[in-house]
Amino acid sequence: MTASAPAPQPSALPGGLKALVFDFDGTILDTETREFWHWQELYRTHGRELSLSDWQRGIGTWGAFDPWAGLPEAVQADRAAVHEALHGRILADIAEQDVRPGVRAVLEGARAAGLRLALATSSGRDWVTPWLAQHDLLDLFEVTATRDDVAQVKPDPELYALAAARLGLEPGECLAVEDSFNGASAAVAAGMPVVVVPNDVTRTQPFPPTWPRLDDGYAGGLGELLRVGWGAGPRPA
Repeated sequence: MTASAPAPQPSALPGGLKALVFDFDGTILDTETREFWHWQELYRTHGRELSLSDWQRGIGTWGAFDPWAGLPEAVQADRAAVHEALHGRILADIAEQDVRPGVRAVLEGARAAGLRLALATSSGRDWVTPWLAQHDLLDLFEVTATRDDVAQVKPDPELYALAAARLGLEPGECLAVEDSFNGASAAVAAGMPVVVVPNDVTRTQPFPPTWPRLDDGYAGGLGELLRVGWGAGPRPA
C-alpha cells in the first residue's frame, strides 16, 4: 500500500481555511454500509428486496425513509423483537470495524497543521461519542454538533451553521467533509464548502458534478483532501 503524502505544514495551509467539519456516519466510521447490508439480509429472509436507491433517501438524515414499511405485516407485528435482534447484529458488526482507511491520518494531520476540527452529525451524541472514544478520536474534535442540539437535522443547514458558530468562525472559513447527498446539501446550504468522500452505499447518489469529490477515499491524505476540497470547491464571497 502506498503511503499518503505528508500533512501540510501550517505555513502551507490554503489561505482562508481555518477548520474542517466532519460528518460521522459513513464519513469517519462506515456504519451506513453495514447497516444497509443487515437490512438487506432481513428483507431477503422474508422474500423481499431492499433497493439501494430507497435506502439512500434516508442516509444522513432522519425520517426520510422507513425500512419497516417494506416488510410483511407479520414482521411488523413483531417489530420490537425483530428490531432488537437486528440492532444487536448491526452493533456487533460495526464494533469489529475500524474507521475508514486514512481518515485517522487526515484528522491527526489536520490538528498538527493547525486546522481546528468539528463534528456535525444527524446522529445523537449517545451514538457518536462511544464510537469516537472506542477509536481514540474523541479528543481530536474541539466542538460537536449533533441531532440533540438542533431543531432540524441534515439536509437543513442548522448543524453546519451551529458547528461553525461554536468554533467562532464563519461557515466559509470551514471545509465540510461528507459522504452523503443529504449531508453535503446541508453544508452547501449553510454556506460551507464541502468535499464528498463517498462510501459503498453513497457513491451512486446524485451529487452535482461541481461538488469536489474523492472517490479514492482518504488515500491521498490531508494534502489531497485540501487540494480537491478547498482548491476546487465553490466558496462564498
